[in-house]
Amino acid sequence: MKDDIIIKLLSEDPSNYDDAPLEGIRRLLSRFTGREIPRGEALDTSPIESIRMGTTVATNALLERKGENMAMVVTKGFKDCLEIGNQSRPKIFDLAIRRPDVLYHKVIEIDERVTLEDYAEDPERNITKVEPGVKDSELVRGLSSEAVRVLQRPSEDT
Repeated sequence: MKDDIIIKLLSEDPSNYDDAPLEGIRRLLSRFTGREIPRGEALDTSPIESIRMGTTVATNALLERKGENMAMVVTKGFKDCLEIGNQSRPKIFDLAIRRPDVLYHKVIEIDERVTLEDYAEDPERNITKVEPGVKDSELVRGLSSEAVRVLQRPSEDT
């Protein structure tokens, strides 16, 4: 938008500020009130209607292989999917191919099966009605609104 103001800060810069989001808000308020607000002074945020903020902290942690160990939970039989990938070879004649390490430390396979209902490229396709709140229903609504048919529920022991 034309009136958007963008301020870029390092997520961590201890020699200049303790908290990047607070520092960004302080700089914005100083700019719009016309008064330099010293660090550490309480901020009156009542004039702020909204703030949109984004960081690369999580992405950087993944790229640098830092952070908590994680597991990948996947349908039984698909544990190698991310390792195998799509077999693209950007340097097709390179004899010393080095694939990056996977991001997870453990793979947990669960014995389950699901399928998407009504999947089609046709915008006039049938849309299956899913009854909300029906316990142990074969049809459930997915997080992105698709109808999912549960063919085999995972065992609670898995």
